[in-house]
Order: sequence, then C-alpha cells, then structure tokens
Amino acid sequence: MKTTIYDVARAAGVSITTVSRVINKTGRISDKTRQKVMNVMKEMAYTPNVHAAALTGKRTNMIALVAPDISNPFYGELAKSIEERADELGFQMMICSTDYNPKKETKYFSVLKQKKVDGIIFATGIENHDSMSALEEIASEQIPLAMISQDKPLLPMDIIVVDDVRGGYEAAKHLLSLGHTNIACIVGDGSTTGEKNRIKGFRQAMEEAGVPVDESLIVPTRFSLESGKEEAGKLLDRHAPTAIFAFNDVLACAAIQAARIRGIKVPDDLSIIGFDNTILAEMAAPPLTTVAQPIKDMGRSVIELLAEAIEGKRKTKQKIVLPPELVIRHSTSPLKT
Repeated sequence: MKTTIYDVARAAGVSITTVSRVINKTGRISDKTRQKVMNVMKEMAYTPNVHAAALTGKRTNMIALVAPDISNPFYGELAKSIEERADELGFQMMICSTDYNPKKETKYFSVLKQKKVDGIIFATGIENHDSMSALEEIASEQIPLAMISQDKPLLPMDIIVVDDVRGGYEAAKHLLSLGHTNIACIVGDGSTTGEKNRIKGFRQAMEEAGVPVDESLIVPTRFSLESGKEEAGKLLDRHAPTAIFAFNDVLACAAIQAARIRGIKVPDDLSIIGFDNTILAEMAAPPLTTVAQPIKDMGRSVIELLAEAIEGKRKTKQKIVLPPELVIRHSTSPLKT
C-alpha cells in the first residue's frame, strides 16, 4: 500500500499540517522538526502528490531545466549539478531536451504550464515565435525564470554565464604562444551568445598578436559529433591549418576523429583545443586541452538564484559571470618548424 501523508505524520509524531508545511516550505517549523519529518519521508519513500498540489495552487517543489541537447556531456553535467543542489533545497527536477526543435519547445512549455512548475531554467535560447508566445503565457503567471550558459534573456530573469570572450581569448593566446598562426575555428550555427563571444575573444587575441584571421577557416556546424566530423574533414581536405579551436569538447573530439581518418597526428601535425572541460576531455585520445567552464558552480548558482525568486526573497534580477580556466593536456603542442 502506498505511503500517505497520514502515515508520515503518525511515524514522525507530528500533525498532518506540520508535514504539509515541511513539504510546501511554509509556516514556522523548527529545524529539528523539519529534519525529523524529512528523514521519515525518506525512510518511508514518501513522494508528495505533485499533481494534487498543482490543482490546489500550492507549490509543487518542481523545477524544469530546458536544454537543447542532453546527449552533449556539457548539458548532462550541468543537469547533474543543478539536480544535486535542487535536491538539497527540496526541489525535484524535470529535464526537457528540445533537440533544437521548435515543436518540442512549444510542447514542453505546454506541459510545464499544466504541471505548474515552480520555476524554469533555460540552457538554450528560444527563437521560434510559437515557443516564445507559449513562454510569455507561463511568465504571465509569475513563474520565476533563470538562464544558464546563455546571455540572451528572453524575459526578465536571472542569468549565469561564463566569460566566453575571455575563454575564446585564452584559447587563441595558448595556440599563438605555441607558434601557431594558421588557426581554424570549428563553431556552431551562430545562434548562441556563447559562440559569438568566443569568436570575439579569439579575434581579439589574434588582432593583438598582429595575426590576420582567415575567414575561410571559420567553419560552421550543427553542434553535433556527426556534423563536426563532416565539417572538420572538409576543412582538413581543402586547407592545412596547424591548429583548431573547437567551440565545445564534442566538436574537438570530432576534429580529432577527422584528423585520425586522414592520417594527421594530434598534436604532432595538428593542435586541437576544445571548450567546456567535460568528461570527454579526459577520455579523448590524446587527452584534450580545453577551456574549462565551472559547470558545477554554474549549476549550483542558478538553482540558488531560482530558489530565492520562488521563495520571494528577492525581486531584482541578477547576472553572474564566472571566469573560465585554460586546462592544458596533450592535444596541443608547439608548432613544428
């Protein structure tokens, strides 16, 4: 038989009202009592009826993460960080992977509205008109919103980003310091603020070094392993760059694979640097030099900001910019002369 709120109250030696207050984070309850009730709920594997809470207009303690591609390790690691901190704060998380599909975006927004989630975190920009209209309907109900890894606020919301300009600058400076000037960039589809700022930082470093940027070496992709491998292959077939700056670790691994197929050795013949510092960076052969995003800190920070907004502790919106860090491994080396 399924455990009920009555069973929890009886086992904890408190009233049903007290259990309800613990679940909904309302009323004045001592930390000792709150912890006791939470321990009993955990021991009895009690799960509050989120749908019933939504129907009565109470908090559901449910937050949603809308990401473009959860198969990308960056978004997977980001989701893990957010979920861990959300759990500590008493929230459950729903993950919505849109696959860059506007129809999926619109469908998810409809579902989130029905479930009356307490807040939504966006790790993607919304370009589609129908999706934006659906999002505006959600926002009209005063549901707190936050954005992570994108500096493109759709509506008033908190933002957590890494300094992508600095990241692109550091990547280029590293390759330039190794003697490389014939540097290619494997980018995405141009839609994200992250890639726009990374190319801005890259250009800044090249300009400071007095090295012209060859526009034919800036290669767009669909931000996938398959697309990256295909476009990197075309690049290597028609040009001979000595180094590649890939705008995420997936694209960097794709470039390594494309080079290997052509008998090009990394880093002896071609240096490759990525961005993100996901688990892929350490698993790559050779291990990948990359620009690290503080993924764990980003995830924890965004859920903490969202929780404050949900609990009404803060009305103003915040933007937090975290610093990137260059992590040097074995996929880059000095230019052979």
